[in-house]
Amino acid sequence: MTAAKPVKLDILSDPICPWCYIGKAHLEAALAAEGANPFVIEWHPFQLNPDMPAGGMDRREYLEAKFGGKEAAVRAYTPVVDHAAKAGLTINFEAMQRTPNTLDAHRLIHWAGIEGMQNAAVDALFRAYFVDGRDIGDTEVLADIADTIGMNAGVVMKLLKSDADRDAIRARDAHSRQMGVSSVPTFIVAGKHAVAGAQPPDLWRKVIAELNAGSVG
Repeated sequence: MTAAKPVKLDILSDPICPWCYIGKAHLEAALAAEGANPFVIEWHPFQLNPDMPAGGMDRREYLEAKFGGKEAAVRAYTPVVDHAAKAGLTINFEAMQRTPNTLDAHRLIHWAGIEGMQNAAVDALFRAYFVDGRDIGDTEVLADIADTIGMNAGVVMKLLKSDADRDAIRARDAHSRQMGVSSVPTFIVAGKHAVAGAQPPDLWRKVIAELNAGSVG
């Protein structure tokens, strides 16, 4: 029996998006359950807050401005907490002090992809932000994250201090919006089937099983 041809899975995401964090966990749970991974995965930039100041802002101020007060923010995040817990994930809201501008984090994901470390970079950024409460808009934090996944922290720091790939990341983000993407995570299977949101593992298991059987084109 000939193995099914790998299928491209493009994932539009932002490392401060809790639904992206949850969606990745759901996808990986399905892949683990099905055994054979039919996907070649590439992560793409989509900033939830493209107009965020370069230095980010105090998280409490951000949430209260976005949701209209602390109580509204708590209500908005209740489903996030519930779904994260069901996915076996930790979200340490108490540790999260700043909401960063994620342009530099997306640059790191791009450079990690060149070195074949993109998934590790995404995992490390999610962990740094949601578990450790680190400011992933800070260049030193990003260089340290790069070091933990085996990238050259010195080279990454030099790149972060330059304008390398800033315009390219912004252009890719803008292109996705022009194509109609308005929220993340958005998963694009084989360049044509869009799956929006943190879909449950059962949906992904069905997709993966069909791909492995060669019944999705």
